[in-house]
Amino acid sequence: MEWDAPAIILHARPFGESDAIATVMTEEHGAHRGLARGGAVFLGHHGGDAGNLAQVRWVGRLADQLGSFSAELVHPAAALAMDDALQLAMLTAACAVAEGALPEREAHPRIFDGLLGLIARLAGGAERLAEQVRWEALLLAELGYGLDFSSCPVTGASAGLIYVSPKSGRALTAEGAGTWAPRMLPLPAFLLGLGEGNAVQWRDGLRLTGHFLTRDAFGLRHLPLPHARQALYDRVAKMAEAESDA
Repeated sequence: MEWDAPAIILHARPFGESDAIATVMTEEHGAHRGLARGGAVFLGHHGGDAGNLAQVRWVGRLADQLGSFSAELVHPAAALAMDDALQLAMLTAACAVAEGALPEREAHPRIFDGLLGLIARLAGGAERLAEQVRWEALLLAELGYGLDFSSCPVTGASAGLIYVSPKSGRALTAEGAGTWAPRMLPLPAFLLGLGEGNAVQWRDGLRLTGHFLTRDAFGLRHLPLPHARQALYDRVAKMAEAESDA
């Protein structure tokens, strides 16, 4: 059994003296683990890290065994983001979410394509945070935990949606939320297709998707939200605070 495909390196950890256990994501094979002999491309000795793009070959005697990887680095996204703390935080957070939330060896081409696009446009910096939130919302939808911003379930209105119920994931108007408004999650306008937002909206977007990632995608697997994802939220929350004080 074997395959050869373009892949995003999601995670790698040392195994023994010189090898690595790595998780990559491909369009056809989804999140896939394997043993990387030597581990150089996966562990960063040649610029490889989470978020890098590589041409990866997997070989195994049986379809369900760990198997082994060999790889050639194609695009050193992690190295290119190293000098920008926000870009690096976005990259590591996205890879950690994909690695932890996706069932192994289950193809999700839309998630793969979305992550690939995010990596390609990472140099856009803070403006790409809206895209990252939208990608997380896509991941939730692909896993069966989609959020519904079509209309308010209380009033039926499709305009004036400003909240999301933390229980149902349905969007609400101020009238629909009523006295429960303080318990609702803010719905940033960019998730409704209205612009690309600002630091306050990016923070609210990360809080929104983070809530459902924690409860559903990770919680149902008895896993915490990855530290890298929480660190990204904390960084953006500080940006929002500074923007509000300006």
